[in-house]
Amino acid sequence: MDRMLVVVFDNESKAYEGKKALLQLDNEGSISVYAYAVLAKHADGTASVKQGDDAGPLGSLVGTALGSLIGLLGGPAGVAVGAAAGLGAGSAVDIDNARIGDDFIADVTKQLLPTRVAVVAEIEEDWTTPVDTRMEAIGGTVFRRALSDVQHQIHEENVAAMKADLAQMKAEHAKTHAEHKAKLQEKINQLDSKIQAQLQKAKDRRAAAEKEAQAKVQILKAKAEAAKAKVS
Repeated sequence: MDRMLVVVFDNESKAYEGKKALLQLDNEGSISVYAYAVLAKHADGTASVKQGDDAGPLGSLVGTALGSLIGLLGGPAGVAVGAAAGLGAGSAVDIDNARIGDDFIADVTKQLLPTRVAVVAEIEEDWTTPVDTRMEAIGGTVFRRALSDVQHQIHEENVAAMKADLAQMKAEHAKTHAEHKAKLQEKINQLDSKIQAQLQKAKDRRAAAEKEAQAKVQILKAKAEAAKAKVS
């Protein structure tokens, strides 16, 4: 199962130890790490990406669930964190792109206090014991959440509702008196613009998700070939 993983540590040294343990689990075949980053929350409340896997198989974090989560965990400075991680401002603060609930963000934020450091990763794991055992031994607090596509349905319903409103407005426009037509037409144009923006946003998300899924397949193939080469 593909999951978002956040492990919060008391200091940077422990966080790097946790990152090392995570990659060891990947090498052992216990989990698959698609991408990761080490995120530090500073005493003044700002945050920065101390280390990331931007050069890895997923490439830039732009448009990925992990990239969006990093921006969200940055709090008020989320956009700056996103920029440091190679993200655009839009993707940095879009909770829908993160594909997890806002309750997850809230739970992590309560623990990711100033001076603490987190390892943030997108992984595949069949069971939780390997990660929990390693991270808790180092002193990390583990948060995980399965990635969800539920937001796509919500946006489709939202667009459908706006289209229904648009149809109603157009029907009224055809019957209304001349003095009201201009104002109603303005509302129609505004609503139509919102619908087009929502449709484009959904299209961009689908494209990003497809690209990310293809990259994950390539990661898993490369690991399988590497394991096969070791055996032979």
